[in-house]
Amino acid sequence: MIEPHPARLHALVYSIGALLLLGHALWLYLMGDYPSILLPVLLTPLMLLAALLRLGQDDHGRLSAYLVLICGYLLIAVELPQQASLAPLWLGLPAVLTLLLLPLGPAMLLNVMLVPIWLILVGDEHLERDLTLSYLALVVVAGLTPWEFLRQQALLRATDPRDPDCPATNRETLHDRLHSECERAELLDQRLAVLLLHLPQFDMAGEQFGPRVRQALLDAVCQEVDKRCRDHDLLGREGPADFWLVLPDTSENGAMLVRQRLEQSLQRTVLLEIGPLETRMTLCLLQRRESPEHFEQRLQTRTQRLAEI
Repeated sequence: MIEPHPARLHALVYSIGALLLLGHALWLYLMGDYPSILLPVLLTPLMLLAALLRLGQDDHGRLSAYLVLICGYLLIAVELPQQASLAPLWLGLPAVLTLLLLPLGPAMLLNVMLVPIWLILVGDEHLERDLTLSYLALVVVAGLTPWEFLRQQALLRATDPRDPDCPATNRETLHDRLHSECERAELLDQRLAVLLLHLPQFDMAGEQFGPRVRQALLDAVCQEVDKRCRDHDLLGREGPADFWLVLPDTSENGAMLVRQRLEQSLQRTVLLEIGPLETRMTLCLLQRRESPEHFEQRLQTRTQRLAEI
């Protein structure tokens, strides 16, 4: 899924960086340091290009990050030999910049590979063991923050019951809840109905219009189902284009009414690129003394048939 707000934020930061480079070039001009003007003037359009690329397609985000990284490296490489007294500070900038712009693995590898280059630029008098250890320690410590962030994200994905692409429940949680509802229905002598939904426009929306329209399709379906169902009803995503709506304590007539309301609601929902939403629905009821495993197998078979129509 494309996240437009981070992309716009990155583009804004890159644009501010371009303005800062332009301001730095103007300051050098006013100070009469004409030989140093060329580099910030040349890097300004690169920063603007990186900002434009970040606003484009999602796969251009990595290219824009590398352009910004190249600009930062060139500026640091020019300033580092001239800042002998502040060498430790300037030496830490490329490591932090790399970790901010690149994923953790490539950033750590690049930082380690560039150690000899940065130390050579500092000068022979600063090529000491303490400076090298300080740089490596900074790389390790600065890498702990994105590593912890990635660990927390992985933990959240592993424990989050929601599907990563839409508000529906994910497949694993759906099957667990279905098994529990089957046992509950048998224990309390209640009925259980499951409404199967298939979205025939799902593949076409992604192939012709991209992930944004496909995401809009999923969101529209989930919103309409949520509006017209009870709080204890459960919508789960069985497959990329397949959903199961679990209706506890619902008779066949009640499930038919839910199906009718959903069909009318989804037919009135129109997306600009693909028009009115198309859905295929079928109803499946839990039989008396039917095991949860057998009922689940029946649902999967009916879902496959629904997709093949």
